[in-house]
Amino acid sequence: QVQLVESGGGLVEPGGSLRLSCAASGSISSIYAMGWFRQAPGKEREFVAQIRWSGGSTYYADSVKGRFTISRDNAKNTVYLQMNSLKPEDTADYYCNAPYATPPYNAWGQGTQVTVSA
Repeated sequence: QVQLVESGGGLVEPGGSLRLSCAASGSISSIYAMGWFRQAPGKEREFVAQIRWSGGSTYYADSVKGRFTISRDNAKNTVYLQMNSLKPEDTADYYCNAPYATPPYNAWGQGTQVTVSA
């Protein structure tokens, strides 16, 4: 199994920046990718960004392209989400995700809250 622990959420003003971290433990070698989803109040959970564990290819939702950057530190088994030029509509609970093993399974973190407000 894979366990994920997020950190780095908080309150920031519009135009500000935050960096989220997600540390993985457990069956690291079985992870295919790591990424982030978010869920705003009253809305469905949506994809934000993903980075492939092998090769490092990255994928982003159109709503965050050019503002968010996902990166990884393989030595620390950690993925980061650098969020710049934050907007009020980025306010949500952010969840780390890691598909792993076969079929694949999905590991989820506990979530970290991001609030963008003046």
